[in-house]
Amino acid sequence: MKKFWSIILLLSSVSVMAQQPDIQRADNSFFDPTRKQAQEEEYHFGVEYRLEAGYIQPQQRSRNQTYADMYQHGVRLGATFTFLLPRHFSMQTGLLYSLSYGRQQQHWRSQDAPTVQEEYIQHRILEHNLTVPVRCFYTIPLWKQLNMFVYGGPQLQIGLAENDYLTKHLSSKTETWLQSQSIPTEPYDRMATELHRINIQMGVGGGLEWDRYRLQAGYDFGLNNLVRQPLVTGQHMWEWGWYASFSYRF
Repeated sequence: MKKFWSIILLLSSVSVMAQQPDIQRADNSFFDPTRKQAQEEEYHFGVEYRLEAGYIQPQQRSRNQTYADMYQHGVRLGATFTFLLPRHFSMQTGLLYSLSYGRQQQHWRSQDAPTVQEEYIQHRILEHNLTVPVRCFYTIPLWKQLNMFVYGGPQLQIGLAENDYLTKHLSSKTETWLQSQSIPTEPYDRMATELHRINIQMGVGGGLEWDRYRLQAGYDFGLNNLVRQPLVTGQHMWEWGWYASFSYRF
């Protein structure tokens, strides 16, 4: 009987020892080298290059009637560079070209009528800009290669031209009075004489990213007064706007 129990004990010990390597392998699988490498790759420095194209809707806003408030519509094209940082942060800059168009009627009281009536100038604006964004991104992984992100930061908008192809619907006396007030009545480039070319904006936005493709939208707030030579005291004009764009990482 003692010999029988000795054999049972020996077989049990051998069985436990045989199972020990499997347990060790199971423990080691949790610390799999490829998993550790994936975690390290998630927080690494690097640079991503993107081509970006999108729709923009700038808005010119003023405090008076010297410039008519106007919504514009246009496109923006360019390239961006994203510097990857630890903990899902990144910084983006680049160079974007935008072309936008807007139309608005600016009404004036007639100077040549016995009763009050309005005359107007129709403004057709064609604006060309270069934009240098400086955006701080935070990325939130959602599922597999699908990520959500938010961003904020300033951007520098450099005006190339803002051509005003205006059309007059004025009486001769009203036109003469406007010219005496240094208000243009013929087509001209606003940035050549009246407006600053530098527009500093602060923007916020977000979007979704799948693999190499990114869809984003945001709003940019103009911070500085664009009027270079005020025609009246306290004359201000800002340019704000929102946009939606698509970009591809290569």
